[in-house]
Formats: sequence, structure tokens, C-alpha cells
Amino acid sequence: MSLPRVLTIMGSGETSPTMVSIHRRLVARLPEPVRAIVLDTPYGFQENAPELAARAVDYFRTSVNIEIAIAGLLRLHDTHLPADPLTVERGLRAVEESGYVFSGPGSPTYALRQWAGTPVRDIISDKLRTGGIVTFASAAALTLGRVTVPVYEIYKVGADVARLDGLDILGALGIDAAVIPHWDNAEGGHHDTRFCYLGATRLAIFESILDDTTWVLGVDEHTALVIDIDAGEASVAGNGTVTVKCRDHTRVFPSGESMTLDYLRDPWTSDAKGASTGRTPGSGAVGSVMVETGTVEAGSRAGLGAEADRARAEFDAAIAARDSAGALRACLALEQALHDWSGDTTQSDDRDRARSALRSMITALGNAAAGGVRDPREVVGPFVESMLEVRRIVRAEKRYDLSDVIRDAFTALGVEVRDTAGGVEWELRAPE
Repeated sequence: MSLPRVLTIMGSGETSPTMVSIHRRLVARLPEPVRAIVLDTPYGFQENAPELAARAVDYFRTSVNIEIAIAGLLRLHDTHLPADPLTVERGLRAVEESGYVFSGPGSPTYALRQWAGTPVRDIISDKLRTGGIVTFASAAALTLGRVTVPVYEIYKVGADVARLDGLDILGALGIDAAVIPHWDNAEGGHHDTRFCYLGATRLAIFESILDDTTWVLGVDEHTALVIDIDAGEASVAGNGTVTVKCRDHTRVFPSGESMTLDYLRDPWTSDAKGASTGRTPGSGAVGSVMVETGTVEAGSRAGLGAEADRARAEFDAAIAARDSAGALRACLALEQALHDWSGDTTQSDDRDRARSALRSMITALGNAAAGGVRDPREVVGPFVESMLEVRRIVRAEKRYDLSDVIRDAFTALGVEVRDTAGGVEWELRAPE
């Protein structure tokens, strides 16, 4: 039985709840039992590599309902930490024999350095030529094109914008593109972290050093571009959009839209259906639906961070409304979100932020339990009003001694009484 030939490019969230349905649809196209493997090289340099591998295994087991193996290719060659030749060979063979190959977070520069001079590129290319499903996300997705952005070096270290040679897996499909995941990233808040943390200025510099025929393929976070080679078609799935950027103009494809493979092979001179536009490569124009780059807005925050923000807003609103059940539901919703996203291998502070929000919410609930979430005026109001009526009567009878007793009692209980032209007003103060 021949396997389908599919390349899926995910912008982020590759092991999050948002991408479960996409993984399931992909593996459903393979014969059972599905032979799946994690190509773990991109995060091979990280001290928590075993934890990331365990999360991936748990995610595919519990969410996608398949068992997935780990290639164990954390490093293929290294001067200081030489790789075990047997481990490398076994890992390469496992990738070669798998019907579903998944690779995700880490560093594209590290991955390319480790894969250089090895059969990895040929194995992936052959799989897409003869049969198999390849899903590359985040850092791994950056390596798919003809050139790669050294994201860590630019964003974290401050290196100049540069281009590295990529695996050019897309080139084997006739697509001359540089892949940019995390296209709509908004983690920077007030500073621009779109375009995989490059921002608009550095993206423009990166484009200026590309060859004339190379264009930029942007994939939003929690979004996938599924390229079905056999069908000659690519479709967008997930929460966001896919962007085809040919220099000064951009075409944006929302989730649910599709385009022909011929279009991806030549977006300069053809429309989304593959028909010729009569334009020439490098002109930047793709069609009447193109929009200027400057009009593209940064996407909204997605993922666990958004779940935490939403739960906290619901919690605060419930506390303000004295709705203890609503506040508790918000806490439980955030706890469930933390569980659902526990397998996510995305490198961000979302998990820490969500835990901090949950702890704060629990503390607020504890304080409310001690003091009550009901407005104290609602609790003591009937008693205060009754005593004020007694005070009115004794003052009318000029029994000021009893009026003073009531006043002193109010003061001791933290009730401040004021006689105004409009009547008697009162409010709660801290007891003396």
C-alpha cells in the first residue's frame, strides 16, 4: 500500500490542544499501526531535551491516540560531545522507516549544523517523493526552505541579520521559499516580535539578501499549511493565516482556504489557482487581492497565554460581581487549560504566567472565603438601618444620652454615620 505524500508546516503550537485535530487528520491517512517518530535534533542542545521528548510522547499518546518513538538524534556529530555511531544509525533508520515524521521546537541553526553531511535531508525528501507524512513546526519549519533565518543569533544574541542555507526540502517540491513560522507573534507587547521575532525592519533586511526568485512563506502561530503533493494542493488549517510574501506585496490565506501547488511553485507569475498573471518574477505583484506589507497587523495572543488572560478576566469580573461560583469556575477552567497544554513544547513563559495567574486567583478566593464575597453592606445593612431608626426616634425625643451610646457602638463596629441635608448616610470603616 502506497503512503500519501504530505508536507505539513506548522507555525507553532505543534503539541498543543489547538493542533490535535490536524495531527489526527494526518495520521488517519496512514495504515495502522501508524509508525511515527519524533526527529528530536532541533532541541538536542537543551538540558531539558528528555523532558521535551517525554511531553511529545505523552501528547501523541493521549491526544492523537498513537504511539510515537523518539529518534534519539540529539546530536549527529559534535567535536566536544561525539555522537554514538550506533545510536545515529538506528535513529536514521527509524526516521526512514516511519510513515509519520514530526519535528518541532529548538534552534534551526543547531539542527542544520547537526544534519549537515548526514542523510537527513535525503531521507525527508525521499519520503515526500515515495510516500510518507512529514510535519515540521517552529524551529524545524525554519529549516525547510532554501534559506533559513538564524533566529536565536539575531533575536537573543544581537547578531546581524543573515541567511543560512536550509535543507531546501521545499526546493525538492519546486518551491523556492524561506519559511518564517511564528509569523503573527505578539509576545513583545509594545515592541515588534512578528515574523518569528524579527520584526518588520529586520524582515525587510532579510528579504533584501534573498535571491530574486526566493519569496517568504509566513505561517501564523497555531496554524498549519498542509501541502498534499498527490492532490497538487495546499490548504490552511488552525487558528490563523498563511502569508505568501513576494517583496512589497502580501497575499494572506485564512484558515479553510486552499491554493494549488503550482501557485506555491510560482507565486510571482500565477494566481492561487495556478493560472498565469503575465507578470515576471521579482516584480512583487501577485494579484488584485494583494495587500501592502505595511497593512498587515500583528495577530492577537493565542495559546495558553490567551487562556490565562481570559480566565483571569472572567475571575476578576466574577469577584467584582460577588459571584463566588463564577470565580471558582474561572479557576477550574484555568487549571484544566494548564492540564490540556501540559504537553506543549513551545518555548515561552506562558506556562509560568498561567501558573502565576492561577495562584493569584486561588489566593484571592482564600481572602474572599475569610472575608466573604458578599458586599459587607448587604450583610450588616438591615441591622444598621434598624439601629438608625432607633437613633432617629431617641434624637426626636431629645434623649441624646442614648443617641451617644448608639453613635459609640457604631464607631466601635466600624460604621461611620453622617447627618446630611438629604438625610442620614453611613458607610463601613475599619473598626477602631
